[in-house]
Amino acid sequence: MVDSFFGYGSLVNAATHNYTNTRPATLRGWRRTWVQSSSRNIAFLSVKPDPLSQIAGLIADIGDVGWDILDAREAEYDRKILDAANFEGITLYQAKPTAMAPLGGGKPVLLSYLDCVVQGFNAVYGTDGVRDFFRTTTGWDTPILNDRRAPIYPRAQTLTSAETKLTDDHIAMIGATIVTAQ
Repeated sequence: MVDSFFGYGSLVNAATHNYTNTRPATLRGWRRTWVQSSSRNIAFLSVKPDPLSQIAGLIADIGDVGWDILDAREAEYDRKILDAANFEGITLYQAKPTAMAPLGGGKPVLLSYLDCVVQGFNAVYGTDGVRDFFRTTTGWDTPILNDRRAPIYPRAQTLTSAETKLTDDHIAMIGATIVTAQ
C-alpha cells in the first residue's frame, strides 16, 4: 500500500501541512514547470518527465492525515505512483491535462506561492537548494504577481526579511518579470 508522497513545490514547506516523517529526496527523470490553470487566473507548479533532469523535494508519510485531505489540496493534480529508483510506490502529483490552459495565457505565478516554496527549499536544502529550485524549474517567462501585501495563495507563509530577499534575488537572477497586484 502506498503511504508516502514526493512533494516538489509548496509541499516541501512542512509548515503548509501536517504530514510526518519528512525527508529530503532527489527524483531523477523529472523536471518542474510552471503551467497555466484552466480554471483560475494563475500559474502553478507541475512536473513532466525529463530523462536529463532531476529535482529535489521532500518525501513525507501520509500517516493519520490521510489521502482525502491531500487529494483535496491537490485537486488540480492526478496522483501517480512512481516507478523510479528509490521511489518505488511513492506518490507524485502531476497537473491534470484538463487543469492546464494552453501556454502563453499570461496567467501569473503568485509571489505568495513562490515565497512559500522558496521558504520550504531554504529550510530543507539551504540557499543552494533554492538556487537549484530556480535552475531546475522551467516556465519563468510567466509573469510573477506581487501579492505579498494581500496574499492570494491560501497557504501563504510569513517570511523573514532574509527569506524575502532570497526570493527576490533569485527572481532577479533568472530575469523573471514581477507585476503589481491591482
